[in-house]
Amino acid sequence: MARWSRIIQKTFSLLFSCFVIGAVVLFALFLYFRAQTLPVSTITQTSLIYDIQGEVIDSYHGANNQNRQVIALKDIAPNLIHATLAIEDHRFYDHWGFDPQGMARAVFTDVKSLSKEQGASTITQQLARNLYLNHDRTWSRKFKEAMYTVQIEMQLSKDQILEQYLNQIYYGHSAYGIEAASQMFLGKSAKDLTLAESALLAGIPKGPKFFSPYLDMAKAKSRQKIILDAMVKYNYIPQKDADQAFLEKLNIIPKKEDQPAVAPYFRDYVRTLAIEKLGISDAAFDSGGIKVFTTLDLTAQHIAEKAIAKQINKGEELQAALIAIDPRNGYIKAMVGGTNYSANQFNRVFANTRQPGSSFKPIVYLTALANHYTVMTHYKSEPTSFTYDNGKQIYTPSNFSNEYEKTDIDMRKAIAKSDNIYAVHTITDLGEDKVIEMARKMGITSPLQPLPSLALGTFPVSPYEMAGAFGIIANQGVKVEPTAIVRIEDARGHILFEAHPQKQQIIGSAYTYVLTNLMQSVFEEGGTGYRVSDLMKRPVAGKTGTTDTDAWMVGFTPELSTAVWIGYDRGRNINTVESRKAAPIFAEFTEGTLAAVPPKLFPVPETVVSVYIDPKSGKLANDACPNSQLEAFVQGTEPTEYCAKAKDGTSKTPDTAKKNSSWWNDLKRWWNE
Repeated sequence: MARWSRIIQKTFSLLFSCFVIGAVVLFALFLYFRAQTLPVSTITQTSLIYDIQGEVIDSYHGANNQNRQVIALKDIAPNLIHATLAIEDHRFYDHWGFDPQGMARAVFTDVKSLSKEQGASTITQQLARNLYLNHDRTWSRKFKEAMYTVQIEMQLSKDQILEQYLNQIYYGHSAYGIEAASQMFLGKSAKDLTLAESALLAGIPKGPKFFSPYLDMAKAKSRQKIILDAMVKYNYIPQKDADQAFLEKLNIIPKKEDQPAVAPYFRDYVRTLAIEKLGISDAAFDSGGIKVFTTLDLTAQHIAEKAIAKQINKGEELQAALIAIDPRNGYIKAMVGGTNYSANQFNRVFANTRQPGSSFKPIVYLTALANHYTVMTHYKSEPTSFTYDNGKQIYTPSNFSNEYEKTDIDMRKAIAKSDNIYAVHTITDLGEDKVIEMARKMGITSPLQPLPSLALGTFPVSPYEMAGAFGIIANQGVKVEPTAIVRIEDARGHILFEAHPQKQQIIGSAYTYVLTNLMQSVFEEGGTGYRVSDLMKRPVAGKTGTTDTDAWMVGFTPELSTAVWIGYDRGRNINTVESRKAAPIFAEFTEGTLAAVPPKLFPVPETVVSVYIDPKSGKLANDACPNSQLEAFVQGTEPTEYCAKAKDGTSKTPDTAKKNSSWWNDLKRWWNE
């Protein structure tokens, strides 16, 4: 008896010692796993570019082409969460990383078949495998998976584990995570998924090649039914909801094949700006999950592309560029850098290798108006030779088709007819350096030389520079830096950059209004843009420009400043038909983009007066000079003498002829407001 007592006592002592040692070992393992830092895992996320309305322009998936948008668990529809738990791990919130029942079943199956084909992985195990391991069916991989599973359970809450899992799992077609999958298949955010949609998507990760609705809708629906039944079984939903969800018609978005990106030239420009100017790294931009909010208006962009395609076939060598800027805030609304991005990615919007021709003249005339010139400044339109360089050089310009008025003309007619002689007279009398100074203030940085030919746009500039410069005229002399990016946010919504465009009054609003008033004549009868006047349903000012190799139309409304260029890349001359394509592109784009915007008159500054002028003498008109025209002047520069004595023998100007009184200007301001 004593012998058995000693045996029992020793056995108990041994078991107790084993228990203590085991407890110590388990506690040590607990402390070890608790203290160990999980391996660093790089989670690539899709970066997105948005237009001004919040529409996605393009997305970047990084070198590994993983389309992923990480979101918080609270931003995922509960139906999707419940569907995933029901089919993948219904005891997820009850176990500590391993499901003993599932493991027992898996081990039994593996031993029976002498293989490792049965899986019973919990959500935590799947997350460990997706983050740190491969999918090889080896014992060593399973051992590592178990270690990482324990660490994850010790260091993360259940909600954190589930959130990471739903942002990691693969749904096929390069979509990783539920947000990317939801957007790809259904065009909506994961937070807006219905029960039927949730059950369908939850079934895909089991076999993306088998259960994708893009590849086999019948199998996808069969899998959906299994998941709905599981949700009923585990009391997530009642049977009637499951039945109704299965019958619900799903709106699956057609699969997007590889296509050229929307607004590709603008997209490339934004990427360059973000990386080279704003300090965003390549990795962050391509796969860091950043969100770039831009100024582009996709509606305007599509209208621009359509207008160009209407004039130029995609297979032609003839090229085009268009850029449109809102002069009030500097926002770039549309950008087309060429007719075929897939064939040539060179962005001609920024090419300062093309002569603007006569479209440069408004800068000359703005400088002139700021130096006491008026619309009534006259020069004779006839063949003329100009000397420069202290009389050493001679410059002999000519008008288009050698057509001249053979008489004195004013600034309005010079702009409307695009008279070259008038423009060169103006710049030589004014001084080329003053024009260059004005051009620099207006944002033109391309090389310019103080030569008489500068007035005719012989020095190349870019469409970007021209649209910006004309935007200043449209914005009453206020320069706003052209802007493409409104703000950039990181994956967590923290602001990395926010634009604050600088505004600067570079010239008085009276001068820009007078010039605007004159530039409207381009679209009136006899003007170089008259052929598209029937397309314009609103006040618009602009200037055409034509050289042997280039055709331009640059113009503006109060809301939009647009530059259009037409030409060939390799210096090939354009013909007459090709030179006339820029104006209709400008007109169709402007009217199409502003179709929903009521027409607006250009605002009249307080320091502008309008008077009736006798065009022949350039003096104030009265009833003795019947052929009068209404002209705008910067206050103090309007004529003070009358063309002749009135019929009653006085020099008085009747109210019907003179409109420079305060009530007339008050009426115009009231109309504009």
